[in-house]
Amino acid sequence: MSKTISAIKLNYGDINKGDEAPVVSHELGRTDLVKYAGASGDFNPMHTDEVAAQAAGLPSVFGHGMFSMGLLGRAITDWAGVGNVKRYGVRFTKQTWPGETLSTKIVVSDKEVTEEGKIIVAEVLLHNEVGEIKVSGTARVLAA
Repeated sequence: MSKTISAIKLNYGDINKGDEAPVVSHELGRTDLVKYAGASGDFNPMHTDEVAAQAAGLPSVFGHGMFSMGLLGRAITDWAGVGNVKRYGVRFTKQTWPGETLSTKIVVSDKEVTEEGKIIVAEVLLHNEVGEIKVSGTARVLAA
């Protein structure tokens, strides 16, 4: 039996400025870095080779920026529904390190009625367990 998934998850009238989406958290592991390197084709040794990373003056390997953006993007689509993201842009602010627990924060900052439809604007963040912001940006999502 197949399950039908509604594309529109947000009701414009039920959303208010300051509302927050559910948090998604993930502990970044070295296996994540290797898997992402294989999936993306980004085999920069700074992400997977401890010896090379330390030789370059880093304390360890670090996470791919696009892995972090993807984790935050997943939280947005979980909240708003697949296909409802109209715009998503970020700025990478700090590196991510194996062992950090990365968590999302999505806060509604505005609502607009446009030619595209009813739009929810949200400020989006990815931070670690001590509150260091790793990625910040904005998402615009379609609501019903």
